Amino acid sequence: MEKLKRCAIYIRVSTEEQHINGLSLPAQKKVLTEYAEQNGYLIVDCYADEGISARKSMKYRKDLLRLLEDVKKDKIDMILVTKLDRWFRNIKDYNITEEILQAHHCYWKTIFENYDSSTANGQMVINIMLSVNQAECDRTSERIKAVLDYKRSIGEVTSGRCACYGYKVVNNRLVKDEKVSHIIDDAYQHYFTCYSIRNTVKYLNEKYGDSAPSVNKIDRLFKNETYAGRDKDNLNYCEPYITADQYKRIQQIAVSKTNIPGKYEPYIFSSLIKCPVCGNNFTGYRKKQKLKNGGESIYIKYRCGNKFNRHGGASLLEYKIEEYMLTHVSSRLDHEIAEIEFKNQNLPKTGNPDAVKKEMDRLNILFQKGRITEAYYDEQYEILDKALKEANTKQLTIDNYRDLIDAFSGDWQELYYNLDKAHKQAFWKSTIKDIQIDPVTHKITGFNFITKLV
Repeated sequence: MEKLKRCAIYIRVSTEEQHINGLSLPAQKKVLTEYAEQNGYLIVDCYADEGISARKSMKYRKDLLRLLEDVKKDKIDMILVTKLDRWFRNIKDYNITEEILQAHHCYWKTIFENYDSSTANGQMVINIMLSVNQAECDRTSERIKAVLDYKRSIGEVTSGRCACYGYKVVNNRLVKDEKVSHIIDDAYQHYFTCYSIRNTVKYLNEKYGDSAPSVNKIDRLFKNETYAGRDKDNLNYCEPYITADQYKRIQQIAVSKTNIPGKYEPYIFSSLIKCPVCGNNFTGYRKKQKLKNGGESIYIKYRCGNKFNRHGGASLLEYKIEEYMLTHVSSRLDHEIAEIEFKNQNLPKTGNPDAVKKEMDRLNILFQKGRITEAYYDEQYEILDKALKEANTKQLTIDNYRDLIDAFSGDWQELYYNLDKAHKQAFWKSTIKDIQIDPVTHKITGFNFITKLV
């Protein structure tokens, strides 16, 4: 009597195929089970991947990987699928799978199509059909992507629901949700006084109680560009909660996170000092030192956050950094403003970009019609190209420094000395972009201001 063939049933649907007749998982399982029973096969197990495209890498198809593990254990003699496209649409992954099956004397069969993987000619036909299926999937993917990109470009949502807390979908557009918009406004307002997401979470929970958003929702407020009214290339996707400038600043601060135990005060210059060797942020730490009288002194220092390479042990004392900034920041600001005023006064007037482009178009037409020489064309085009670059160059003005002028005016140092460390940290993070260190002397060489976009 012939030995029973142990068969595995493999079924798969992608998300967009869930409701198409004949492709649902139950429908595939039913016809494959009936086929196995009619042919006297022993069903070992049913392996199902739901919502997974066959074009994607097989590492995302968990039940396919489970199936191959059982094949490696020699539990399966044959795999049943309805059609080739339920099995694979990716040539590379198919060939990897086929190598595993052959090594363990296992083969696969489609019940609605006739494929023979045991011959060279049969393998050639399979590879041709896989190439066709793969190309079809790629074209479909490109069409879908183009549609989604177009929808984003005109401000339409690309899914049936809004995943952003604080927004709702009205006429296929995102608009602010008036039920919670005041909470979000409050969250951002508080954040820009402390520059701490953790502190903001605590503040919202204490103020709004059960009505406060979850930690994950608050965290997304500071990571999702939608809240700045943007979506990829569309800079006017929806009504924003924060400006592009504020969103950019949040991302800069988020590059480095310094976790400080609750009993300690925050490090004033965390995430502001850049390592001159690797570009990582310096992080703060506390150094204890025994005194001659038996007491203990604690120094706050900063060093490169790259724990695998301290770059020669360079470190800076916090009070030294603070002294440098308090001594140099006003004079540096005055120097930059004076330099901008001088440049703007002596800057030649640039033309209108659109007018320059029209002149370039006219020059191109003259050259194409043979009315000017190539040498003259090259000379004039170079002049116009330079003029266009100058016209498109946005020069810094005093308005870019307006917030900085306000921050460092009057008796600002006296006010600064009365701040606690959390507010000192917020002050520097709202005015200073980064602080540079010399790689040889390990001394501060300068710093950059945060200028406002206008």
